Order: sequence, then structure tokens, then C-alpha cells
Amino acid sequence: MPERFDVIVAGVGGMGSAAAYHLARRGRKVLGLERYTIPNEMGSSHGVSRIIRLAYFEHPSYVPLLRRSFELWRELEAGAGQGQLLHMTGCLHVGAPGTTVLEGCLRSCHEHDLQHEVLNSAEVSRRFPAYRLPAETMAVLEAEGGFLVPERCIQAHAAGARAAGAELREGEAVIAWEPAGRGVQVRTERGEYEADRLILTAGSWNGKLAARFAHLLEPERQVLAWLRVSRPELFAQGAFPVFVMEVPEGMYYGFPLFAEGPPGFKLGRLHHRREVVDPDLLDRGGADATDEALLRDFAARYLPAGAGPAEAMKVCMFTNTPDEHFLIDLHPELPQVILGAGFSGHGFKFCSVVGEVLADLALEGETRHDIGLFSASRFQRELTAR
Repeated sequence: MPERFDVIVAGVGGMGSAAAYHLARRGRKVLGLERYTIPNEMGSSHGVSRIIRLAYFEHPSYVPLLRRSFELWRELEAGAGQGQLLHMTGCLHVGAPGTTVLEGCLRSCHEHDLQHEVLNSAEVSRRFPAYRLPAETMAVLEAEGGFLVPERCIQAHAAGARAAGAELREGEAVIAWEPAGRGVQVRTERGEYEADRLILTAGSWNGKLAARFAHLLEPERQVLAWLRVSRPELFAQGAFPVFVMEVPEGMYYGFPLFAEGPPGFKLGRLHHRREVVDPDLLDRGGADATDEALLRDFAARYLPAGAGPAEAMKVCMFTNTPDEHFLIDLHPELPQVILGAGFSGHGFKFCSVVGEVLADLALEGETRHDIGLFSASRFQRELTAR
């Protein structure tokens, strides 16, 4: 007979570690399956630092979730024994009037009464001398921003899950699953398991595990670089907040110097070179001169003291939905299956609260959190056409 669990979590090298943590702490028998290690550099949950911000330009509906996320990160940090997980630096949202970053950020600030400052380009350069911005550029500065250390966060969730009784198995990939009555049967490379509920948090592999949704979950190659700086004092924590900047060349994001990572100023471009990939075929070590030039050209124009050669580069993946909002819902035909997918490059900061939401959905079929923006029903037309 297959071993039986209350809940199986497929993919615990990132977001799923938080789901396993919340489920185990509620006394459920949990099996977490991860094809690689916990954590790993094969998917979307690595890279030494990940931005967290409250004034969310993507949509005001994210703000209440972010407030809860901050609470949960601080609780985890206080009890996990993994060191500092959350570094508060402030966050600078930069763009010309009319840009998505600037207008969306202000909308969230106004709808949720968030403390913020609006700065013109001269004020940005005076406060943060690393910047050289066009005269028309504006910025919103919020204190409630900073970065998380993703690998340490995942280790803290995994350790907490195990301490509460969860079984987390590394190097064991889910090959297939199927409904079994009101539950599920899951097959891996090592055996078969049964559970009342299945949570799919396999990142860029979710499209392979939930074929019905594959056309809504597009894996994309992303590259991060740590660029050499000529004036380290301008990029130090305390002098340089994390930032998101929308300019004619695209949307970029960056971080202050951080001693736990590679030397240099970390920089990325949203949708980098817009390369759709197969997660099983992606060359994780394949960052090249074109990738580096794309990022250094931006830095030379807007952050010239941070435009040196790359000290390090890393390849990861985004998994994008058509509207770039998350997909968090019960499977429309199989309510015993819960989807946590399509985080579109901006999901890690929500890991703590999404884990709580996924646990709610698995145990209660609903959650107190407002996740209407992430419902599968918004893709009804696309799902019906398949």
C-alpha cells in the first residue's frame, strides 16, 4: 500500500517550503517532494537577495498581503535561528510621470495610506549620489522596503517544517499524479504516495505537472549580474536603497552591496532578453557577454559609478502568466489540488504569506486573505479553449 499523507507538496525548494511549514505547524501529516536540494539554484528562488516592498505598483490588492508577509517574515526570523532574513534599506520607485512604476506605486500609496516621499531627479541625486537621472524623472521613496535573503528564508521554512513533523525529501521529483477518489495519488522516481490534498508549487515545472495550465505558465530565462563599483560608499547599505526603475530601455531593479553575496552592485532587468525556455534544458551557467552588456549599458547611463565589469552573473527563471499576476487557486475540476504558480518574477517576497494561503486552501478550501486577483477563473476563456 502507498504511504498516505494529509497533504503532499510538489516542489519545496522555494515557495512550497513555506506551505509545508504552515501545514506542519497546524498538525498535518505533510510530505514535501523536491527534485533538487532545499534550497537550490535551479529554479526561481535563489540569488542571495530578493526585493520586498510595500508600495506595490503592480496592483493595490497586493498591499494587504505584503503587510501580512512582513509580519510572517519577522516572526520566522525571530524564531528560526537562521540569522537575519530581512534587511530594511528603503525602496526607491523611479520613473517618468505616466510610467507604470511611478503611477502604480502612487496609486497603492494613496489607496492604502502608505507613508512615502515624492522626489524629483535633483532630490534623488542629492539624497543618493549614485544616480544620474533625466530631468523629468520622479521617484517615490518608501521606508518599508528592503531585501530578503532567499536561501536562508527557505532553510528557515524547511527547518521549521521538519521540526513540526513534516517529511521533506530532496532529490525526489514528482513524475505524475492523478485523482484517487476525493484525494490524489502521486508517483515519483522512488515510489507512490497518497494524500487528501496536493499542492503544486514546482515553479517553472508546474506547467509540466498541470498540463491544463501549461499555456498560462511561460518559463523565461532571467540573468542577474553583480557589477564592479568605482565608489563603494555610494552603493552601501544605508546610502543606497533597493530600487525599481522604469526607463525607455525597460524596467530594472537593483540592490545595495551585500557582504554575503558576490562583490558588486546587483542588477537585473525585468524580462531580460524575453527568452522563453524549457526548465529542463536551460543552461544555468550560460550568462554571456550580451547579458552583461545589457545590464552594464543601463548602469553606465543611470548609475555610472556602478557600471564596471561583472564580478558574477547568475541565470534563473521567471514563470509568467499572461497578465503577470499570480495563479493561486483550487484546480477548477479537482478541488483536492491547489495551484501556487505563475509568480512572474515578483513572488518571492510573498513566500511567507502565500504559504499560509496555500495551507488554508488545502485544509479549508478557502482563505481569509483576499486572493481574488489570482483566481484561475480570470483565464476561463483560455482554459475553455483548450
